[in-house]
Amino acid sequence: MRDLNRDKSSTIAALTGKQVLITGTTGFLGKVLLEKILRTTPGVGGVYLLMRGNRHFRDATDRFREEVISSSIFDTLRHELGQEGFETLIASRVHCVTGEITALRFGLTRTDFAALADKLDVVINSAASVNFREELDRALEINTFSLENVAKLCELGGNIPLVHVSTCYVNGYRSGDIHERSEGPVGLALPEGPGSFYETSALIERLQRLVEELRGQHEGRALKAKLIEHGAKEAQAAGWNDTYTFTKWLGEQYLYRVMRGYSLTVVRPSIIESTLREPSPGWIEGVKVADAVLMAYARGKVAFFPGKRAGVIDIIPADLVANAVLLSTAEQLLEPGQHRIYQCCSGGRNPLMLGDFIDHLVAEASSHHGDYDKLFNAPPRRRFTAVDKRVFSSVAMCVQVALTIVGAILRRLGRRGKLRARRNIDTAVELSKIFSFYAQPNYCFHGDKLLSLSKSMGAVDQELFPVDAGVIDWQHYIRHVHMPGLNHYALQGQPSVRSQQRREEVKTAPKNLTATEA
Repeated sequence: MRDLNRDKSSTIAALTGKQVLITGTTGFLGKVLLEKILRTTPGVGGVYLLMRGNRHFRDATDRFREEVISSSIFDTLRHELGQEGFETLIASRVHCVTGEITALRFGLTRTDFAALADKLDVVINSAASVNFREELDRALEINTFSLENVAKLCELGGNIPLVHVSTCYVNGYRSGDIHERSEGPVGLALPEGPGSFYETSALIERLQRLVEELRGQHEGRALKAKLIEHGAKEAQAAGWNDTYTFTKWLGEQYLYRVMRGYSLTVVRPSIIESTLREPSPGWIEGVKVADAVLMAYARGKVAFFPGKRAGVIDIIPADLVANAVLLSTAEQLLEPGQHRIYQCCSGGRNPLMLGDFIDHLVAEASSHHGDYDKLFNAPPRRRFTAVDKRVFSSVAMCVQVALTIVGAILRRLGRRGKLRARRNIDTAVELSKIFSFYAQPNYCFHGDKLLSLSKSMGAVDQELFPVDAGVIDWQHYIRHVHMPGLNHYALQGQPSVRSQQRREEVKTAPKNLTATEA
């Protein structure tokens, strides 16, 4: 990144001296967001981190030290400041608050809750359960009901601006071009105008009754299975693919209702994947949506999957999402009192076709599988093919029946255990239940308002806090950034020298060039 006059940054100016509360910093996006704030806006007044204790660390400060600040994402900042300077920055700017976001007042006393509200200038809520197969009660607690505590904190502090991280997939089964506005269930239009929302009270009450009925009928593992099963059924019946997106939509609608007249921005990312540039290309934690299928192919478990090659798979690097959150935060500090929705996505600006994603993956696997010591166990033997969902379901069912018969015969002959082929087809079927919706899209997300916000903040902020997915060269990103990052950071493998060289070339190139031009 070339030298910039940071004094001319509207975002840095807005955050300087401000007290910011962030939830969800133990998660992937939360770490990227915290690192960006500390590295680019060291003049921030203070960053408060709400974190619950766990069985390993009962105190938020201990958990922060062991699970957050120890992360490799902070290596760039450690290198820039030196260890002593880094520790000084953390000690002077970061304040840990031990609390549970789903508990009344975060589990704080009334006095402590009020004291926290009095300190804050803005709240960024990125806490969520992103498990597509979460139990219904748990998904509601984290993604919907916890927002009551967040909203009360903002109200108690005198209209503290709230920036809430949601997902583009709150749009459910809607199709076509999807823009930055609130939507009701498929087939039901919301009233026109700002602050429109769908009244969800009756729906939530019915879901709560269902949860209580299940608790009265089952317990232990059986209860968990039923809560997962009914969560998926209720979501799909209402117009959403999974419990995660359904409960995130319910949370959005709650905020639109209770925060009328208050400062609220909802930032909706699409599928968040590894960083494009900052703080280092390819940084990622854990296995994300697209990666589960990628890894199954890399391990030889999946060779075909339901999907539309001509469909747009909407992927967005995590650093662009963090930048979108910070621009939105600055805007609410500079111009509070409004409701805004921004979508941080790539489909409408720089579409990545599923077929191209697969082709880039297969090409990299065929040519350089040896560079990925944790991702590939052996050279890929088959191509990865996207097929129509009906074809996939029919073929999978036939194969499962045939392998069941073969397995029964082998067991009669004294052979124990499940056939590898049966394990592989079962893996493909299970993955298809969870992820096939995202691989056969009938929609295209647009983020025009976010791009307009970026331009309005000025040229310096466009370089310091880029959000435009139009600069991404998808072939380079998948083959030289994302796959090496997945192998190195998420799977703890050795870094690829070849990909490291290509990533550094793009990292040091002027930002007004695309990756292809670089």
